[in-house]
Amino acid sequence: MHLVGVLALHGVIPFDLAMPCEAFGYVAVPGVAEPYTVRVCGEARDIKAGAYDLRVMWDIHQLAHAATIIVPGIRQPTMPISEEIVDALQAAAQRGARIASICTGAFVLAAAGLLDGMRATTHWRAARELAQLHPNVIVDPNVLFVDTGQILTSAGAAAGLDLCLHMIRRDYGATAAANAARLAIVPLERDGGQAQYIAEESSASTTALEPVLQWMDTHLQQGLTLADIAAHACTSTRTLSRRFKQQLGMTPLMWVLRARVRRAQALLESSGHSVEEVATQVGFESAATLRLHFHRIVGVSPTAYRRTLGTVRIGRIR
Repeated sequence: MHLVGVLALHGVIPFDLAMPCEAFGYVAVPGVAEPYTVRVCGEARDIKAGAYDLRVMWDIHQLAHAATIIVPGIRQPTMPISEEIVDALQAAAQRGARIASICTGAFVLAAAGLLDGMRATTHWRAARELAQLHPNVIVDPNVLFVDTGQILTSAGAAAGLDLCLHMIRRDYGATAAANAARLAIVPLERDGGQAQYIAEESSASTTALEPVLQWMDTHLQQGLTLADIAAHACTSTRTLSRRFKQQLGMTPLMWVLRARVRRAQALLESSGHSVEEVATQVGFESAATLRLHFHRIVGVSPTAYRRTLGTVRIGRIR
């Protein structure tokens, strides 16, 4: 029997809590009577879960017996975590238990020191805050989940199901995972990562570069060069590059590429323009160039992105 302990903290996100309970409950393995036993373990008997309260059967002492511990997301991830929870997670890690987080549950693992020096992910809206609060964690906001072996983290919402199916496949093979995915009516694997769902921030910035960023944003269709941008900013190319790196963490031309891709995303979502037309409108020299940079930044092709998030189909509005 593989015991899965799902940790229910006050403020738990019910959707995140329910996913592992259902996903592991779908698993059937020939010759194995009970592939998983799932126990929801609360930090208290009655758990505040937003729209309703939960009464759980098990307390956190059950985590000491779990082969896998899953920490669902919580609504206020920056709230202090009790020493009892931290001790329980650290003890589980020391004895070799597999520990996974869904969404902002990564903040709990980080607070327990389990993500130090590791690559991890969380919901894209919380990724920057996780990186700021825990600078020793290597936060990757672009992926659906990260598996470092013993410690696993997933992005938000449905990405938790991707992670659960991944763990099922690790434990019992692809057939068991595929059957669980079929019962849940979801794909076993999704194309791309979390990057395709990220709502990019506006080009405007609170940095001193805001005026030049606004100018660049209005001139994306032009063949902008580093020299063009530096001339508009009345500075040298070397100084401009240094300021971009310091304030934005990227080069000016990388910012241009990302801005063009961001605009292409908007057009793919809201218009019926062909990929070739979109490429021209956002400043790429060809559709092939758009496809190259789009896939590298977003993780999927423009066509796949439109199929997932587009609201317009040729000839009609969905």
